[in-house]
Amino acid sequence: ALLVSEVEKPDCPPVRLKILGEELVAFRDTDGRVGIVRAYCSHRLAPLYFGRNENCGIRCPYHGWKFNVDGECVETPNVPADAPDIRKKVGIRAYPTHEAGGAVWVYMGPKDKQPAFPAFENTLVPAGQNYVARWLQRTNWSQGLEGEIDSSHISWLHKDFDTENSKKAATGAALADADGAPVIELRETFYGFTYGARRRLGDDFFWRVTQWMAPMFSFIPHAPGDFASAGGRAWVPVDDNHTTVFTFGYRVDRPLSEKELATYASGALFPPRMTRGTFALPGGYIIDTFLPVANKENDFELSREMQQNVNYSGIWGVHDQDRALAESSMTIGDADPGIVDRSQEHLVGSDRAVVTARRRLLRMAEDLADGIDPPMVTNPDAFRARAISKICPIESFDTLLATYADEVRLDPQGGLVTE
Repeated sequence: ALLVSEVEKPDCPPVRLKILGEELVAFRDTDGRVGIVRAYCSHRLAPLYFGRNENCGIRCPYHGWKFNVDGECVETPNVPADAPDIRKKVGIRAYPTHEAGGAVWVYMGPKDKQPAFPAFENTLVPAGQNYVARWLQRTNWSQGLEGEIDSSHISWLHKDFDTENSKKAATGAALADADGAPVIELRETFYGFTYGARRRLGDDFFWRVTQWMAPMFSFIPHAPGDFASAGGRAWVPVDDNHTTVFTFGYRVDRPLSEKELATYASGALFPPRMTRGTFALPGGYIIDTFLPVANKENDFELSREMQQNVNYSGIWGVHDQDRALAESSMTIGDADPGIVDRSQEHLVGSDRAVVTARRRLLRMAEDLADGIDPPMVTNPDAFRARAISKICPIESFDTLLATYADEVRLDPQGGLVTE
């Protein structure tokens, strides 16, 4: 939903959010609990963002009605004392929250079906060993996700001409420049799928194993070798045309170094360079978010000189390169500027992960309409799976997964689908 640092102190100012099309405010109460509630007072529908966060509740500035983190109305001071007590009837919608890995998570499903919190490794490492940030992307959430699970594009869009000084060295992605047509091997899992992009690298193979955890999480490997770190994204729909992107990176062996933290802050990889600000959504609702410095209005700071001499795209940061194409692709029309017209595509073998994700999401939606819940919610340990990267002589993806099973960590009850 948002970063812990955005509501770090009790009684801090509220934060305006929109998730899955629902207008919300988040706040931390006097006792330290985080609430995410409907953005409007139930009395005259005034915005609670302008209210007072005090004494374990957010108070509407219009007539003083006050709501706690559970959405219960606890005070209606403009109602006479001898009038009927209406407080139990005028609460507002509220959602349970959970703090982990530097983020505030929100559960927005049926109360009787709330699952255990997924065991994402980045939320389990000690303090100082993970990083998290968020920002606004002006596309449908699936547009961002599909770019993330498309391994072949890194050989082109993210190519740096000076590989020795490339910021991509820490991710291992620079090694992909030598082979722009990877072989994609994919195995469906209960949580989504794991796939490997295999490239020739001298006499060996360069493998990048990515995890897609349905519907909107992607785990991406770092540099090849023994597993020590990884990263990824969560693509959270604001509405059909806007997405809040969360990026996370973590290490399992030690705290993040000053150099690693400086790389995150630089905007060279993820997150992009950005500033804290507000954004007016269609319809007028304002959200509090982080806005990328490179954007559609300035052509993502495209430099034709850079394109000739420095990198393939002429755009500086890796995510800025991704977002430039994602936000500028052909859409279905002016009414939905964030939704790409997929009917015009011509897909090839390297798009296998994208095609599989689309089919899986459609199948999940159909199942849910028939009352069948997604299977991964019953097994939080399935989300422990890792993204890894290897340089080795192994050509078979199944052999690779078996050889490095202790690193990939596909849970026996949530791993490969064998049907």
